[in-house]
Amino acid sequence: MFGANLTIFHPTVFILLGIPGLEHYHTWLSIPFCLMYITAVLGNGALILVVLSERTLHAPMYVFLSMLAATDILLSSTTVPKALAIFWFHAGEIGFDACITQMFFIHVAFVAESGILLAMALDRYVAICTPLRYTSILTPMTIGKMTLAIWGRSIGTIFPIIFLLKRLPYCRTNIIPHSYCEHIGVARLACADITVNIWYGFSVPMASVLVDVALIGVSYTLILQAVFRLPSQDARHKALNTCGSHVGVILLFFIPSFFTFLTHRFGKNIPHHVHILLANLYVLVPPMLNPIIYGAKTKQIRDSMAHMLSLSRKS
Repeated sequence: MFGANLTIFHPTVFILLGIPGLEHYHTWLSIPFCLMYITAVLGNGALILVVLSERTLHAPMYVFLSMLAATDILLSSTTVPKALAIFWFHAGEIGFDACITQMFFIHVAFVAESGILLAMALDRYVAICTPLRYTSILTPMTIGKMTLAIWGRSIGTIFPIIFLLKRLPYCRTNIIPHSYCEHIGVARLACADITVNIWYGFSVPMASVLVDVALIGVSYTLILQAVFRLPSQDARHKALNTCGSHVGVILLFFIPSFFTFLTHRFGKNIPHHVHILLANLYVLVPPMLNPIIYGAKTKQIRDSMAHMLSLSRKS
């Protein structure tokens, strides 16, 4: 079974190394990481506050947008503070259960964000293709069911990974060459067959995301067909403008995620520190830019933000 000199154990702690190969640059890397994280938290927090405080924004589109902002905060806050602790204080220790918890929330946030982007695409489809039935289709009850479905699917998809990791015996090392815990990175430390982990970690979450991508593509195909059937150019321009910010956020989420995934799986010639750096930027850049894109492209959000700022100055 195992050699006599091989000790099986479940480590009480793992050691995260940050970005191996760039240890001498950790302090310098921490500066943009910290600034991007602060921007992401403040920007998404402000977006949630605006949506909650302005009654004119209590529409399905903005409800989904505030869900996206909250998920972005969850994704970045689950990873970046620990990375900064490693960069600044060399505090790489993380408990076994804390590591599993971090991994769980990272993957849940990823699958949830994909589902929220699909819900936003469906919202745009209903608003443009069947505008007269918008309020009757996207009722508060429907929004609640969609929210439960998004988070239920995310948690249900990722929850088995906890047991897939806890069943493994760890007898090699407790050092993780990364700045945060992720499923396959932890599984590779085990001294057992991890085929089930590899296949589940690859197929189940990716299948969920690929289904979302396909449905988003179908939604926008139908949206474009409806837009180009509109009689006036102004109407077409207005309809396309309402979708512009959402398309930007979709591209910002899916392109880096698939690029990071493919380079991690198939980019064997790419240096390991490049993989880790890309993985860190993926959990930072989209959460930082999403509120900026929506703030710049959505007039209602800009007007509501300006109104709140003017009230705060008067008070």
